Amino acid sequence: MFIVPESAIASLITPEASFAAVESVFAAMSKGDAYNFPVIREAIGHADALYGFKSGFDRAGLALGLKSGGYWPGNEAKGLTNHQSTVFLFDADTGKVKAVVGGNLLTALRTAAASAVSIKHLAREDAKVLGMIGAGHQSAFQMRAAVKQRNFEKVIGWNYHPEMLPKLEATATELGLPFEAVELADMGARADVIISITSSFAPTLMSAHVTPGTHIACMGTDTKGKQEVEAKLLTRAHVFTDEIAQSISIGEAQHAISEGLIEQNDITEIGAVINGTATGRTGADDITLFDGTGVGLQDLAVAASVVEAAIAAGVAIEVDF
Repeated sequence: MFIVPESAIASLITPEASFAAVESVFAAMSKGDAYNFPVIREAIGHADALYGFKSGFDRAGLALGLKSGGYWPGNEAKGLTNHQSTVFLFDADTGKVKAVVGGNLLTALRTAAASAVSIKHLAREDAKVLGMIGAGHQSAFQMRAAVKQRNFEKVIGWNYHPEMLPKLEATATELGLPFEAVELADMGARADVIISITSSFAPTLMSAHVTPGTHIACMGTDTKGKQEVEAKLLTRAHVFTDEIAQSISIGEAQHAISEGLIEQNDITEIGAVINGTATGRTGADDITLFDGTGVGLQDLAVAASVVEAAIAAGVAIEVDF
C-alpha cells in the first residue's frame, strides 16, 4: 500500500492535470463506464461538523475507492482548513487497499476543475466579466481555474462577510485582473460567468438578479438543505450537472424539484455535452447553470493521478498492510 501525505500533493498535480482528470471522468460517467455509489453526508452532532463518504468505480480506469471527510467550520480558528478529507483507493481486481492519499488540496482542485469544465463547455465564448460569490478557502482555486477557460477582463465579487473580499482581490491581482466589490443585483447584470462557492442554506443569488446569456456554476451545494440560488432561477436556465441523482437529492436542483418547478428530465449531465450526445448552450441569450454537487469519481480520478506521479517521483511511502 502507498501513502501520499497531504504535504506532498502540491508538487504532484497541476490544475491542468486536475482539469483533464475531471473532464475525462465526467465523460466516462455519461457513457456508463463509471458510476458513483450513494453518498453518505451527515451532521455528526459535534463541532458543528458535516461528515460523509463519497465513493465509486471507474471501469475504464479501474479506479475504485472512496473519499472520507467533511466540513469543520471551526478549523480556521485553529489554523486548519475547514474542509478535511482523505481518499482511499483499492485494487479493483482483488479489493486490497492500494493507496491512502491526502484529500484536502485535491478536493479544492477537483471542485475548481469541475466549474472550469462547465465554463469550457457552457459559457459564451465572448465572456469578459467573471463574478465570484464567496471568498472562502476554495474561491482562489475557483478563480484560477476559471480564467484559463475564457479571456476574462475583470473580476467582480460579493461575500456574506465583506471584510473577506480583499482575499478575492488579491487572487484577481495575482492573475493580472482588476477587481471590484459589487452588490448581487449588479453582479447579475454585469457578470458573464458567475461562480457561487458558499456553504449557504438559503438562496443568495435570485432569479431577478440574472440576465440572459449568463453562465452560473453553483459549486457549494452538496448536502440536503443547502441552497445558493433561488429555485425559480432553474426554471429560466438550461440546467446541467455532474450527476443527476446527486443534483436532485443533495445538489442545487433539490429545491426546484421538491417545489415542482422542474423535473429530473430537465437536467442534463455535463458528460453528455462533453461526449457530444447532448446539446449545451444553444444561443447567446441562454442562461446555463451547472449544479456541481461533487462526485466521488472526481476524487478518485485526481487521487489516482497523484499516486502514479508520487510513485514515479519516488515520494510515495510504501507500507505492508
